[in-house]
Amino acid sequence: MYFDDLPVGFTHETGSQSLSEEEIIAFARQYDPQPFHIDREAAAESIYGGIIASGFQTLIVAFDLVLNSGVWRDASMGSSGLDELRWHLPVRPGDRLRVKMTVMKSEASKSRPDRGRTTFFYEILNQKDEVVSSYYAVQLLKRKV
Repeated sequence: MYFDDLPVGFTHETGSQSLSEEEIIAFARQYDPQPFHIDREAAAESIYGGIIASGFQTLIVAFDLVLNSGVWRDASMGSSGLDELRWHLPVRPGDRLRVKMTVMKSEASKSRPDRGRTTFFYEILNQKDEVVSSYYAVQLLKRKV
């Protein structure tokens, strides 16, 4: 889909993906080696009561789900960043994540008619429909020309 196909109010939900304890630990060992991500005993004694995924891993999984859904992949020209990123609930081994995205704002470029800026609100949900993370992202998208 292109900029012109994504009006304000448009929503899309992705497929889902689960995270195993092994995947969580492997990711965290490389990128976020805090004890509650990599050490079962330390995690059990932590405020989380067990291993949880890094918030960064949650974001990467969500981005992969959105990209693979194809909703704006072919039109993407990059993003200027994320706003109001929040991790609401921990992601635990076996959780199944999916993403709900909503177009909040859409502006065609005045100086470059081949593109527009679309602000999406993303909610990452688990298998219980609980929001585990949320954020806004501005996506630069190609227009149908």
